[in-house]
Amino acid sequence: MKKNIVLIGGTHGIGHAIVTQLASDNNIIIASRNNEGLESLDVKHIPFDATKDELDAGQFPDEIHGFVFCPGSINLKPFKMMGLDTFEQDMHLNFFSLVRVLKSLMPKMTENASMVFFSTVAVTSGMPFHTSVSASKGAIEGFAKSLAAEYAPKLRVNVVAPSLVDTPLSSRLLNNDKKREAMAERHPLKRVGTPEDIANIAVFLLSDDSSWMTGQIIGVDGGLSTLNVN
Repeated sequence: MKKNIVLIGGTHGIGHAIVTQLASDNNIIIASRNNEGLESLDVKHIPFDATKDELDAGQFPDEIHGFVFCPGSINLKPFKMMGLDTFEQDMHLNFFSLVRVLKSLMPKMTENASMVFFSTVAVTSGMPFHTSVSASKGAIEGFAKSLAAEYAPKLRVNVVAPSLVDTPLSSRLLNNDKKREAMAERHPLKRVGTPEDIANIAVFLLSDDSSWMTGQIIGVDGGLSTLNVN
């Protein structure tokens, strides 16, 4: 039986890599601002801006077997240069929009449905200039663990915490060879991540192969969070 899997976002980067892996064997519904990059894939697209739109649950199947929330931000600035509005915007995009979407779709989650959210390695490994993004992604981690506890054993909730991944969102951090080399060297595995590196884990978490996993924060970060080899 094909699963109904909903992605909020999914036209770029990690989300698109997940869709590419899942589209042939599942019913994929993507809610995002545009359908760019989806033209060749057999998926359903629903226009939706997570930062301002109310989600119409009636546009989604009555049964949802998998859910992935992809929207995110990378605001890397010194704390003294960020106003309260930056923190509010990051919290709104990364966390409150997730909560708002789940409020609409939670009644449609089936028994044994799997939910996948995204955090960042910077939540567990303190890094300068990450105060805003770490705060909002840290909220996701705490939320996910509590949600997993509250809905066990009916639902599974897990979080993937990547390090730097080569996506459009991180393009300004990797826009020349010198930056790319420097970022690669920070990681024990000596490269930055690819969208496929992260998609592989997300697809696993959506599958029955991970049926005994919930409430986990999974670091996919080239070893950065746990190894000191420099």
